[in-house]
Amino acid sequence: MARTVRQVIVVVRKELRDSLRDGRALFSIAFTVVIGPVLIGFMMNRVADRQREAEEVRLPVVGQEHAPALVQWLRQQSGIEIASGPVDAEQAVRERTEDVVVVIVPEFADRFRVSRPATVKLVADSSRAAARPKVERVRRLLQRYSAEIGSLRLIARGVSPQAMTPLQLEEVEVSTAQQRAAQVLNFIPMFIILAAFVGGLQIATDSTAGERERGSLEPLLVNPAPRAVFAVGKCLAAALMAMVTVALSTALCANIPRFLPLEDMGIRFRIAPAQFGAIMAGVLPMCLFSASLQACIATMARSFKEAQSYMGVLILLPMLPGMMSSVYTLSDAPWMYAVPMLGQHVLLAGVMGGRWPPAAAFVVAALVSLFAAALLIRLTTGLFRSERIIFGR
Repeated sequence: MARTVRQVIVVVRKELRDSLRDGRALFSIAFTVVIGPVLIGFMMNRVADRQREAEEVRLPVVGQEHAPALVQWLRQQSGIEIASGPVDAEQAVRERTEDVVVVIVPEFADRFRVSRPATVKLVADSSRAAARPKVERVRRLLQRYSAEIGSLRLIARGVSPQAMTPLQLEEVEVSTAQQRAAQVLNFIPMFIILAAFVGGLQIATDSTAGERERGSLEPLLVNPAPRAVFAVGKCLAAALMAMVTVALSTALCANIPRFLPLEDMGIRFRIAPAQFGAIMAGVLPMCLFSASLQACIATMARSFKEAQSYMGVLILLPMLPGMMSSVYTLSDAPWMYAVPMLGQHVLLAGVMGGRWPPAAAFVVAALVSLFAAALLIRLTTGLFRSERIIFGR
């Protein structure tokens, strides 16, 4: 047993040494570590910029002479700059020379004077995400003006405005700020799981399909060691690199809120040391599963290029739970923890949201990943015994 362990360590050291000499592998690892936090920072900065842009709105108004009181009220609001409206409001918005235009119809004054609904048109393009915060703020301002005028009309007629609100809605928010922030930043678990899948991809592919294509797999397997030693060693080397990638990527994600204007969006979010440890406990066992899956499939490929094409399809697997969570609300049903990658996503979403899953959930997710990895390593060992795999190129 001790001899087998030493042989596995030798194979692991050999694969890690070879990969660290390969510039492509180092670039792949560095790219995997950095890309997630960089994308998160870029997206959050863009959201914050749009929020800030909504605080300073240049509002073109067509027909200002028809409603001078409304225009004056808008001008008094913080951050609102009233400008002359374009000749064709719809064309200006369609051509994106204006984000939003308010059009006051000529009949506004007559209908307003007799307390009838007066029309105000809000011209906007809902397909433009960049203009959406401005449009929403202008819409809220017009609704507030309408509510104020409605209350004044009731008071003038001796009617209390409270008579128009038979129900007083009082919302009780039971979620914490961390949980609400996790809903906004629900793509962070996807990036961490993706790092676990991609971190060891280069080693798993090059140590199997790459060596087979170069013809170095045959002399390697001639050494007096069981085939299982080589399969375990190659998978462990890829898994260790994936674990390092996950740790670095999570550390960057934990520190990135320090450099993001999350307060501008009303978000308070941080990954505490306890949460960091829970994330590692949830994801690290999956690294062995992902490395074993990649090594097994790459071993069956006839060339390194063919293996890369397979990996391009496999990389969709860790992204599926993240994409599903953006469309459907994923629950924390017990069966989910027994599904590799889906279970890790549910675990990470719970940990980052402050709703800690039970300890049994971590155990189940880890055991399933390790069991699946053992089956894949056994399958890879069988492939190493096949002459078609060793000699076929």
